[in-house]
Amino acid sequence: MTTDEDSRRLAELGYKQELARTWSGFSNFAISFSIISILAGCFTTFGQAWNNGGPIAISWGWPVISAFILIIGFCMSELVSAYPTAGGIYWWAAKLGKPIHGWFTGWLNLIGLIAVTASVDYGCATFLNITINRLTGGAWEATLPQAFLLFVIILVLHALINIYSHRLISLLQNVSVWWHVAGAAIVIAILVFAPSDHQSVGFVFTETINNSGFGDGDQGLPFWLYVLPLGFLLTQYTITGFDACAHVSEETHGAARTAARGLWQSIFYSAIGGWVLLLSFLFAATHVDEINKQGGFVGAIFDTALSAPLATAIFAISTIGQFFCGMSCVTSMSRMTYAFSRDGAVPGWRLWSKVDRNRTPVWAILGGCVVAALITLPALYAPAGTETPVAFYAVVSIAVIGLYLAFLIPIWLRLRMGDAFKPGPWTLGSKYKALCWIACVEIVVVSIYFVMPFSPAGVPGDAGFTWTSVNYAPIAVGVVLIGIALWWSLSAKNWFTGPRRTIDEEVPASEPR
Repeated sequence: MTTDEDSRRLAELGYKQELARTWSGFSNFAISFSIISILAGCFTTFGQAWNNGGPIAISWGWPVISAFILIIGFCMSELVSAYPTAGGIYWWAAKLGKPIHGWFTGWLNLIGLIAVTASVDYGCATFLNITINRLTGGAWEATLPQAFLLFVIILVLHALINIYSHRLISLLQNVSVWWHVAGAAIVIAILVFAPSDHQSVGFVFTETINNSGFGDGDQGLPFWLYVLPLGFLLTQYTITGFDACAHVSEETHGAARTAARGLWQSIFYSAIGGWVLLLSFLFAATHVDEINKQGGFVGAIFDTALSAPLATAIFAISTIGQFFCGMSCVTSMSRMTYAFSRDGAVPGWRLWSKVDRNRTPVWAILGGCVVAALITLPALYAPAGTETPVAFYAVVSIAVIGLYLAFLIPIWLRLRMGDAFKPGPWTLGSKYKALCWIACVEIVVVSIYFVMPFSPAGVPGDAGFTWTSVNYAPIAVGVVLIGIALWWSLSAKNWFTGPRRTIDEEVPASEPR
């Protein structure tokens, strides 16, 4: 498909070509692959799975949950093929349903993308904090305030890269893919050949750990029904953000095919690479007591199994991968902000929907980064004896809930539409019914689990309750949902009509212009 054909298809959907269409199909795949980033999620949320289930939450949980996510990806690939627009999920919901569907989907998607940006850049800052500490021999103390300072600096750098280097971003997405592939391969090789001993296959595939505090550390019914599913946050969070393929579809050549293919392939290849990487972590986890002592922090595996230089090298590889990931997150988040604002849904929409002379949504980039910094402020505080603030996992939960609920709405609407849906060149055919049902059920289940407390100390009324242990995801998501519902009822329903046409209607040659 030529650029003219892409622009013509976009015009049929109601929009003129404002963003620069300079991305290849590989670049489209690369942005989602970079946002999924096995060098980010597998490292930063490893402790969530280790403490809530242990090795089985990873060795078995990862492939099982990945399969469900791939099904979600297939359903979304069919939708992006039919509607390749920067609004992506929001646009699909509005067109398949009513303006109210687009309203809620858009806000959930935007919140999720901002939270993903915040969590990825904070994770990057955490690992950079540790790497600097190791390289300086402890002169850099790696405190929480220092981590937050690095987080803000990283956000600023990502904003600047996205503002001033449109073509460079596309190039860096491609570089990011190879960094993730080569970096993960190097980490796996180090963990396979460097340690003097490894765990058994039995430990990796059958061992259970319950450090959550629920059920007194036992592996009874509460473990299997509550604790272990909390460990699946590792997979559900790592393999997310793949909707970026849709958000940059207006900048991609042949988007109706390439964006659809890039979306599901980014999930598939990340699932395989991530599983092998995580298995290398588990086989190297020979000092279980020390890992437990450090709250399941993945760095404890590297420090106990490897020499200091090799451990530092792994931290550095992951940090750079996370930096690429955060850069891609800002790109995706800003395109969604631009598209949603273009349709008048965001306060101050005229500002957020502006593009500069380089056809870049500058203010959407800046606004999203500022909000990402604000929602991460609670990460300045952490419960005593923990390596990672509970606030980090709360932001992760907000990201997962926001994004997957946003995915749920258009998938459900497509299922409801049935054979009346007009597919694009990439389609599920008759399989859509089974796959859409599976996707919807999985999203509902994980959304319920991820608003639950992560530990007894986060349960109001518990003897050990502390505010720093509270999973504030349900508060944040709940307040936002109530807010946008009230906004809709009191005002937006009277003026929000969904996607607005920005394309000039063709004027016949015989008529005056």
